[in-house]
Amino acid sequence: MPITSAQLAASLDSTNLRLDASEADIEQLALEAAQHRFACVMIYPASVPLAARMLAGTGTRIGTVIGFPSGRFATDAKAAEIVCAHRAGAHEVDIVMNYPALRAGHLAEVTAEVTRLTQLAHDQGQLIKVIVETCFLDEAQKRTALEICEVAGADFIKTSTGFGTAGAKASDIAAWAAARKSGIGLKASGGIKSLSDARALLAAGATRLGTSSATAILAEFNGTGAASASTGGY
Repeated sequence: MPITSAQLAASLDSTNLRLDASEADIEQLALEAAQHRFACVMIYPASVPLAARMLAGTGTRIGTVIGFPSGRFATDAKAAEIVCAHRAGAHEVDIVMNYPALRAGHLAEVTAEVTRLTQLAHDQGQLIKVIVETCFLDEAQKRTALEICEVAGADFIKTSTGFGTAGAKASDIAAWAAARKSGIGLKASGGIKSLSDARALLAAGATRLGTSSATAILAEFNGTGAASASTGGY
């Protein structure tokens, strides 16, 4: 079934995780998200209060990153970030799994952390997406990461931070779509710069796309512009 402009917009997490992002950049991101009805804005925790002020009354959701981008933070620290994000106005949290621990085979530790953080987010009414950084995992580890996220009850498993050696691949999304045993959502992120990128990932089974080119991709779809490259995560 062909996708509509509104459906495409509703699949996009409009993202600015640039290290040099200014307040004006975040304000622009928020305005565009409200205008186009993107799924959410995805920003650093310190920018959440500004986005909350900008988006009050619009119905636009605010997302932020937790344990970003390495995942190598204490579970207590990640939990504290989630609580602070909720108080500041974040509706969604994208947490980075401790994928180095996964790679080392510490599966019980990783499962316990993702389960705890998922429960915390859900208790606060937040949606949670778990970033597993697929570029650093082999095929078996990607499958295990999916299983952990499903056991934990996470809302989404997500490919990438945008700061690794590679971003989203349609093959990874398709493999997860075929292997999942629940209704867990699949979010692709990292390197999504054009409408063709977005179409390929959606066709593979993604239901959310994290991209710093959301406005340009939607403009390309609507025939009002071509997608342009953006830098700095996603």
